[in-house]
Amino acid sequence: MLKYIVRRVLHLIPVVIVISILIFAIIKMAPGDPVGANLDPKATAEQRAAERARLGLDKPLPVQYWNWLKRSVKGDFGDSYIYKRPVKEVIPVFIKNTFILNIVVYLFAFVISIPIGIICAVKQYSRTDNFWTVFSIIGISMPTFFFGLLLIYFFAVKLNLFPINGMVTPGSNAVGWARIKDILHHLVLPAVVLTIGSLASLVRYTRTSMLEVINQDYIRTARSKGLEEKVVIYRHAFRNALIPIVTIIGFTIPSLFSGAVILERVFIWPGIGNVMMDAINNRDYNLLMALNMFFALLTLLGNLLADIGYALVDPRIKTD
Repeated sequence: MLKYIVRRVLHLIPVVIVISILIFAIIKMAPGDPVGANLDPKATAEQRAAERARLGLDKPLPVQYWNWLKRSVKGDFGDSYIYKRPVKEVIPVFIKNTFILNIVVYLFAFVISIPIGIICAVKQYSRTDNFWTVFSIIGISMPTFFFGLLLIYFFAVKLNLFPINGMVTPGSNAVGWARIKDILHHLVLPAVVLTIGSLASLVRYTRTSMLEVINQDYIRTARSKGLEEKVVIYRHAFRNALIPIVTIIGFTIPSLFSGAVILERVFIWPGIGNVMMDAINNRDYNLLMALNMFFALLTLLGNLLADIGYALVDPRIKTD
C-alpha cells in the first residue's frame, strides 16, 4: 500500500508543475495591471515603471514564473492588494469560515443520503423511490442562488426567523457558547441550501450504484442461500456499491475548503468564495494565484484520497 501511495504522489508532481504554469499564464493574460492596484491613478510613468520593477514585472515571463515558483515553495505568495497583508495570512482566516459551513453540509448530506439511496434501490419504483427521485431532480436542477434568495425572502424577511446574511450578528461581542449559537443561527439557511443540493446528487448516485450491484448474479445467489435481506443488502451489496461512492467522498475534500462562490455571495458568508470574487473584481493577482493553486492542490489531493480509498475497498487494485 505504501508503494502504491508513493507512486501516486510522484505522478502528481509533474501535474502540479503543469497546472502552475497554466494558472500563471492565464492570470498574466487577464486584462488589467497589478501596478495600478498599488498606485494612485494619477501616478507618473516613472512611478509606474519603478513599481513594475519592484514587483518584478519588467522581467520576461519565464523569469517571473520561476521567481514566483521559488517564493511559493517557501510559502511566500506576496501581499494581497485588497487586504494589505501577506496572502498566507489572508487565506487561513476565510478558509476556516468556509470549512465550518461545508463540513456541516457534507456530514448531514452523507449521513442522510446513503441510507435513503439504499432504500430507494431496494424499493425501486415504490412511492418512496418516486418521491426521492422527484426531490433529487428538483434539488439538482434548481440554482442554488435562486433557492437561497427564496429562503431569505420567506424565513428571514417575512417570518424573521433567521438572519438575512453574515456569519455573526453585527456589533456582537459574544464569546463562548453564545457565539457558537449565533454562528449556528446564521448557518442554518446557507447550510440548508447546500445540503439539499448535495443530498439530491448523493441520493441518486447511491441509488444507481446500489441498483447495479443488486442485479448481479452473486446477490441472487446470496438470496437463494436463505440469507437475511439485511445481510444481503448491507454486507454483500452495499460493500461493493461503496466502491464508486468512494470517488464522491474523495472529490468532497476540495469542496470543504473551496466554498460555494455564488452562495457565499448571496448570504454574504465571509468564506473563501467571497474572497475569490473580491480578488477577481479587484485584480488581486497574488491572491488569485495562491487561491487557484490551493484549489488545484486540493483537487489533486481529493483524487489521491479517492485512489487510496479504491485500493482499500477493492483489493484487486493493490496488485495493479
